[in-house]
Amino acid sequence: MGVMETARDLGLPDWMIFSGAIYQKALNHLSGRDPDYGLKDYDLAYFDAADLSYEAEDVVIRRVAAAFPPPLDEMVEVRNQARVHLWFEDRFGEAYAPLSGSAEALSRFTATMFAVGARLEADGEISIFAPFGLEDLFALRLRPNPTRRTAGFRRTAEAAKARWPELVILD
Repeated sequence: MGVMETARDLGLPDWMIFSGAIYQKALNHLSGRDPDYGLKDYDLAYFDAADLSYEAEDVVIRRVAAAFPPPLDEMVEVRNQARVHLWFEDRFGEAYAPLSGSAEALSRFTATMFAVGARLEADGEISIFAPFGLEDLFALRLRPNPTRRTAGFRRTAEAAKARWPELVILD
């Protein structure tokens, strides 16, 4: 909640916390582990198509880091989802069409369980974004994204299974 409160107060456009910051916390709770077990970072997404330069994103990266105390200042990884298509193919070897918003990024995650995001709204309500639903997460079921098959699913699944042996992997 502290990460989400600070993220909300930053006022970034179309922001959300997603990926491991959400599903790993849920898996830890469901499997009786410490809430921070296996958590490497907090992925903070925002969407701002007004300036797609790295320099503009870097201003936000520095602003976000300054808003969090150590060690969170180094654990919160912020990325402008409006510019992912500019670097994704070079980094992952796969074409990536431009996104129309942060929530759309979830539909492109490797596994359905990973495709969950949350945002703390100004009124204190929490919005949950899960294009494939939450059933797989709550059932400890890891399956590939049905709309985006990637060669990396097996490797990702094996790494997750090593941390959470309770997972059932459906290929």
